[in-house]
Amino acid sequence: MSRKDFPIPVVAAGPGTQDESGEQISYIEMPKEMNTFSMPTLPSPEQARDAAEARAAVRWLWEAARDWTPGSPNRSFDAGLLDAHNREIVDQVLGEGEVSVIVSGERETRAQESVFTGVWRVRAVNHDGSVGMDRIEIGPVPEVVTSAARAASRPTVPELRAPADAFGARPIVEEVAHQVGQRKAGDPAHIINLSLLPMSPADAAHLGDVLAAGPVRILSRGYGNCRITSTVVRDAWWVQYVNGYGNPMVDSIEITDVPEVAVASPEDIADSAERLREAFEWLEKG
Repeated sequence: MSRKDFPIPVVAAGPGTQDESGEQISYIEMPKEMNTFSMPTLPSPEQARDAAEARAAVRWLWEAARDWTPGSPNRSFDAGLLDAHNREIVDQVLGEGEVSVIVSGERETRAQESVFTGVWRVRAVNHDGSVGMDRIEIGPVPEVVTSAARAASRPTVPELRAPADAFGARPIVEEVAHQVGQRKAGDPAHIINLSLLPMSPADAAHLGDVLAAGPVRILSRGYGNCRITSTVVRDAWWVQYVNGYGNPMVDSIEITDVPEVAVASPEDIADSAERLREAFEWLEKG
């Protein structure tokens, strides 16, 4: 994997250290160990023999991942067109990978990376719990992550009066405002490691007010568990590395399109294309 390495744990601070029980990604169990790739338990060729649509879908995914190039739009496949049997075969092939996403809105969107890095299952969930949209995307992150984060954010930092005892928060807010104001899409990430700074509860509370949570929540379960939350400020994200109990160990603000720890690299996607080819060839034995 080429995603960003886990940083050295130091003292945590910021909104992640407060009681945010209402903001947790509650349906995802936090694992306690590093995830590594393992090919999912594939359907037997006999099971796939009468699943021509599933085989065609896996072939499409392999070729789409093979042909994807950096900077190009995500490729997507409408899994809702498959019947239950063919969809079950595809689900078994894809498995469940490291990164999970929840996007709040009029209807909740959930995205789950497959075991093939950069291959995402994206579903929109209606109020009654039914699935309104079901597609498979190939790309660095699901398109809804960037579109929803930007649509619900503003290009400037809110001007909120800092409490008298929030001395440490003021220069951080100024730094965020400066970085957000000058950055362009695709610029390298600017990281403010709050765990290395003297932070009081008043500082953490004020930063939490200025950089209030946006609609996108991401859980990355690669080399250490990482929670990522969009904010009301464009391209500003809270990034927290947490232990097996969900308590923050490292807390930072990242000014970037999407934090690197949740993004599949071109090398990841190329590797996934090769593994999808192997999965397709296995199914074709039927």
